[in-house]
Amino acid sequence: GEILGISDPQTLADVLTTGVQSSLNDPRLVISYEPSTLETSQQASAFTNLTRDELLLQVQKNIRHEVLEGNVGYLRVDDLPGQEVLSELGGFLVAHVWRKLMGTSALVLDLRHCTGGQVSGIPYVISYLHPGNTVVHVDTIYDRPSNTTTEIWTLPKVLGERYSADKDVVVLTSSRTGGVAEDIAYILKQMRRAIVVGERTEGGALDLQKLRIGQSNFFLTVPVSRSLGPLGGGGQTWEGSGVLPCVGTPAEQALEKALAILTLRRALPGVVLRLQEALQDYYTLVDRVPALLHHLASMDFSAVVSEEDLVTKLNAGLQAVSEDPRLLVRAVGPRETSSPGPEIGAEDALEAVPEVPSSEEARKAL
Repeated sequence: GEILGISDPQTLADVLTTGVQSSLNDPRLVISYEPSTLETSQQASAFTNLTRDELLLQVQKNIRHEVLEGNVGYLRVDDLPGQEVLSELGGFLVAHVWRKLMGTSALVLDLRHCTGGQVSGIPYVISYLHPGNTVVHVDTIYDRPSNTTTEIWTLPKVLGERYSADKDVVVLTSSRTGGVAEDIAYILKQMRRAIVVGERTEGGALDLQKLRIGQSNFFLTVPVSRSLGPLGGGGQTWEGSGVLPCVGTPAEQALEKALAILTLRRALPGVVLRLQEALQDYYTLVDRVPALLHHLASMDFSAVVSEEDLVTKLNAGLQAVSEDPRLLVRAVGPRETSSPGPEIGAEDALEAVPEVPSSEEARKAL
């Protein structure tokens, strides 16, 4: 009765939206009042109905790249085109974008500003980051209007080369990252192919449609398709809840955080080498050294994103293998002094910067 008594149409739309969203706990449902809209509309990509030259301009606007300091590749995607556009412009993208990123030591995929795109473009992004030619089933999409289910697989072949599995990939997200971009971040995270850094994503929908309610000027925006999850598991996905980052940080600081993580990960081989050398040269329980060296060489550091992670992982592994709680790695600040002996702090291995006095008298005293 109260709702029927509302005379202002905009107020009515707001009240209905609040009611529907709270009742169904789904913020993607929106009722709007649009007297100027003449017919049912549907969200469309920025790439619809364009000539080839217009497509090129749109692609260059929505897909940008550069090589950052430290030979880190940076690829920003603001709107993902679909299969038709990517097939048409694949040669251009490989020649002018992808080849310039292939020689980098790590890649940052920036999806912080990507609020939409085409589902058919997902396999292209995943396939260039998927290390092998074996096809992998990465998602299943259910479409309600057609009552159909579509499986998404990686591509058996790609133009150009795939990004090496030995190189780190970081995906940047924000609270505005939505739809197709969320699915890409979720798949890469589930495949353990990328470290997601930034904010929890929007928890949107792969496909939203705006439907006119009867013959009125009121419209219902509703998700009409959903992800059933990688390998068709039917479990919980990112829709509604969003993709939770591996490393949470404000979106505007996500790139800086990602570069710090990549700097740490780039130093990991040196850290492991220093530890191996120290164990070989100093550890008194000589019979346990071969097992420790083997353990260090075979450790999986894919989840390490901070010095704390590294120290915790190294200590747990080394102490378990050696059965010696005295064997300890710790992070040492640049101004901390360590105890005498061959003790190695994680930061020592990352960046050893000895300070030598400038005066001769001080050097002699040292």
